Amino acid sequence: MISSISTQISQKIFFIRGHRVMLDSGLAVLYDVETKALNRAVRRNKNRFPENFMFQLNDLEAGFLKRQIGTSKLKNNSERCGGRRNLPMVFTEQGVAMLSSVLRGEKAALVNIEIMRSFVKLREFLLTNQELARKLSKLESTYDSQFKEVFDAIKKLMTQSELNSPRSRIGI
Repeated sequence: MISSISTQISQKIFFIRGHRVMLDSGLAVLYDVETKALNRAVRRNKNRFPENFMFQLNDLEAGFLKRQIGTSKLKNNSERCGGRRNLPMVFTEQGVAMLSSVLRGEKAALVNIEIMRSFVKLREFLLTNQELARKLSKLESTYDSQFKEVFDAIKKLMTQSELNSPRSRIGI
């Protein structure tokens, strides 16, 4: 069950406004509550969720996200398909941690632990990739200079051989 939850969680983490976030609807599924119940609990405890913990998407971001995850499209700017009346709220890692104080119950605590572990794994993965990119860049610069020397040596040999070889006459 836990590995299944970890897989579900990693698929629900998005990068928006420079933050790794989770949608209110995705969190609601994980916590096994309705999205409106989760949002109601958050609104009742608004002082626990500053802007860097939770924010509401704008129309452009919501539209982009819908295209990215393949949910229903907007009919027009004022009428939404799929039962959603409000723009989604998203929660940063700190906001998800704060949800544990708002949503109570054993399942909420277990899910919250798994979400925190997923965020930590994601952070470790990104740091590892940055380190690999740095090492690759260093290797590329090392090999570029070595290949430059090889090419310079080849060019030098080519010019020397042209100077040393006797030229044959062309024509009569």
